[in-house]
Amino acid sequence: MPGIHEIEAKTLLAHVKQPDTWFGLKYNMNIYRGCQHQCIYCDSRSECYGIEEFGDVLVKVNAVDLLRQELPRKRVKGMIGTGSMSDPYTFVERRYNLMGRALAVIAEFGFPVHILTKSDMVLRDLDTLRTINDVHALVSFTITTTDDDLARKLEPGAPSPSRRLKALQTLAGHGIHTGVILMPVLPYLTDSEATISRIVDATAAHGAEFVLPAFGMTLRDRQRAYYYDQLDALFPGLRARYEARYGGQYHCVPENTARLRTLFYERCAAHGLATQVSRYMPPAQSQQLPLF
Repeated sequence: MPGIHEIEAKTLLAHVKQPDTWFGLKYNMNIYRGCQHQCIYCDSRSECYGIEEFGDVLVKVNAVDLLRQELPRKRVKGMIGTGSMSDPYTFVERRYNLMGRALAVIAEFGFPVHILTKSDMVLRDLDTLRTINDVHALVSFTITTTDDDLARKLEPGAPSPSRRLKALQTLAGHGIHTGVILMPVLPYLTDSEATISRIVDATAAHGAEFVLPAFGMTLRDRQRAYYYDQLDALFPGLRARYEARYGGQYHCVPENTARLRTLFYERCAAHGLATQVSRYMPPAQSQQLPLF
């Protein structure tokens, strides 16, 4: 049975391989491992991440203490990202408040942050984000569809897209830099021109600044097996289409990707939406001149 397990981590912040062209990160942190949102397509089920029971959540109970130790040793105040192997606002955050306390430490040490999430729980930390935004605060919400009914099948534990968009609008109204992560785009499920148009239009309508796209999805080992099982249960017959077109490919690109790309960039341009995040540049350190 899925459960919650407290663990002691040895380190928290990881250096991100540069340049990070998608999210503009210098560092990344995962306060939790495993996620209660249980999105059927999640890449973190893959063997390479070493999470044996993805329904379990491993809670790094010493995460805030580690962050307080590690931040003063960072010579560069680069962007800290969250959520690469687990949403930082998975439901256990309500109980542990590790993300909220970590953001307070990040604010104290004057680092910028980029939160990647599917949860409107981030609004709980709005005041801290406003403080961080004196340096730079970004919040990106993953939106794969604006259809709440479809999202309940694809992302059964996550707050609905409509709730995410409302949270985005609230954050934007308080000056937080906000955007949408349009990834993955699932072949035969979310790869219609209408779906892409609605996501871009909704992003603009709710006051966001950017949309970050990735047209396709990953499928490897345990991730593929789980996804195909879910397709059998939720969308009978669709698995056969995947197997016929993609076989054992790792990266699965929709057949109409060229048209989707053209539509996406034209629509973003029409709305004045950026399609990448601007890289945070720390202020140049002043150098003391010699007296003589």
